Amino acid sequence: MDLAPDLLTSTSDERRNYIKNRFPCIADCDMCGLCSVFHGKDPEIAYAAYIQGKRTFDEVSSDYKKGV
Repeated sequence: MDLAPDLLTSTSDERRNYIKNRFPCIADCDMCGLCSVFHGKDPEIAYAAYIQGKRTFDEVSSDYKKGV
């Protein structure tokens, strides 16, 4: 997987597309696990601050690694 688009050089649409492609819903919750990782949130909602350009991808990801 490519690196997340940089906040300073990307648009919100590019960041949103990255999140959609990085965390696609495969409609098989037992096999995927994304819903539990993001505490039932859609990845676009979980990464809203990144998409809006307020926080980096790594900053938001670290929230979920810590179990926020």
